[in-house]
Amino acid sequence: MKEAIFYEKRDENKVRCSLCSHRCIIKEDKRGICGVRENRNGTLYTLVYDKVISQNVDPIEKKPIFHLYPGSSSFSIATVGCSFKCQHCQNYQISQMSKDKGIIIGNKVTPKEIVESAKRSGCKSISYTYTEPTIFYELAYETAILATEQGIMNVFVTNGYITPEALTTIHPYLHAANIDLKAFNDHFYRKICGARLQPVLDSIRLYKKLGIWIEITTLIIPTYNDSEEELRKIAEFIKDVGEDIPWHVTQFYSTYKLLGLPRTSIKSLNKAREMGLKLGLRYVYEGNVPGSEGESTYCYNCHELLIRRYGYTISQNNIISSQCPKCNAKIDGIGL
Repeated sequence: MKEAIFYEKRDENKVRCSLCSHRCIIKEDKRGICGVRENRNGTLYTLVYDKVISQNVDPIEKKPIFHLYPGSSSFSIATVGCSFKCQHCQNYQISQMSKDKGIIIGNKVTPKEIVESAKRSGCKSISYTYTEPTIFYELAYETAILATEQGIMNVFVTNGYITPEALTTIHPYLHAANIDLKAFNDHFYRKICGARLQPVLDSIRLYKKLGIWIEITTLIIPTYNDSEEELRKIAEFIKDVGEDIPWHVTQFYSTYKLLGLPRTSIKSLNKAREMGLKLGLRYVYEGNVPGSEGESTYCYNCHELLIRRYGYTISQNNIISSQCPKCNAKIDGIGL
């Protein structure tokens, strides 16, 4: 157990957490919405600082991050807990464990041990993923500092609900992020995720302003966020923030509490990708459909095939010194 960062003491032994945009006011002996930060006698503690529930070596493409050292491995870690309660969460067994089951488990692992494991595994990056990295911020922050000293990149796979003060603090050690933009209406966020849209939009803009490489993912859910108007708003927003931001439109399948819906059709993914490209985004990818043309990277200028992918595997990479070999256009990203 470790005292939390980003909170203030209030009257009657209450505290206000300022790590995520819920900004929970937490009474004594209670926890925040995340389920892993607890007020004990007027002091806020993180209950997951040294309780890592998952450690794996993943392809960076699994995050999905396509423009950070393509084909490299990323040492991936998570604790239990999340600041959202998405009804369609694919990792609900661990993200919602502290709330659904009331328990917090994990193996005791230090930041130093995480970095050493990443080095031994030959990973170019450490990804804070599977659940929401903001809720294990103290562990991520200390690990990211050590990793940066060792030349290892740090990646957040996140819902984008971090506060400006928390993001600004970690940003010198945070090199990339994949941010979920789950929909473009507040009703969806409130009903399906237990959150709000605007803080996510503000966070995406701040990530970009701080110079952190970002990619955006939208899981397209039939009848929920798959209308042409909804997807157009998302694409237009991303374009406004930066045309170089890759947008991943991914296939939904029923899980957790959002059951009985069909998988997203390939046609819907194709339409979303075509729309994004037509609106001026340089890179739009289709996810969860191995073998799709939309998995590969093409030059935004001359449309030359640059990186051929099948699932998480790269079979061809034609980029030379971050440039298209045909027209010499600079391809955006890190380590291309």
